[in-house]
Amino acid sequence: MKIAIYGASGMVGSRVAAEAVSRGHEVIGVTRSGGDQPAGVRAVRGSAGDLASVKEIAAEADVLVSAIGPSRTGGDHQDYLDAIDTLVAAADGTRVIVVGGAGSLVVDGKRVVDVSEFPAMYKAESLTAAQALEILRATDENVDWTMLSPAQVIAPGERTGTFRLGLDEPVGHEISAEDFAVALVDEIEKPAHRRQRFTLGY
Repeated sequence: MKIAIYGASGMVGSRVAAEAVSRGHEVIGVTRSGGDQPAGVRAVRGSAGDLASVKEIAAEADVLVSAIGPSRTGGDHQDYLDAIDTLVAAADGTRVIVVGGAGSLVVDGKRVVDVSEFPAMYKAESLTAAQALEILRATDENVDWTMLSPAQVIAPGERTGTFRLGLDEPVGHEISAEDFAVALVDEIEKPAHRRQRFTLGY
């Protein structure tokens, strides 16, 4: 399978790329710089917000993965939302899988990002990531999307291949970026959450 990953040099994107390569998939790693890719990845310079270039990549890929996220350094979050819109518009039948955030997960009817204990430093980006989920949910029925939200804590760690899956409610407090990648590539190979968000954790 040919998988195009936007944000392939980031913590999550690089691990998804490496996991996909290890399973024999052809991986196109798309970044703004065009470099710093895991071994076996074809590096391409591009932006998820560039409609023409996304269309070109979508035309040769079986799956588009968005491993980009809202800015943490004061950048305009609208750029991220526009990029999600662009990926959906350019996909034209190609499957789109979006790396989401934990803030939109729901506990007792309330989003995690809306509880008083949610860390203030992550609130803006979490609200924006939650908007991305609503963008996907509002798309036409013919748009083949999936969002995978991590547990509240995701960090580099061990690839165990053992974790729990859920839908809109958290199923654990932590997940390694390596196991997140396992679950995402599992979903690419055996789709089980079309037009759904799902989550994972230990």
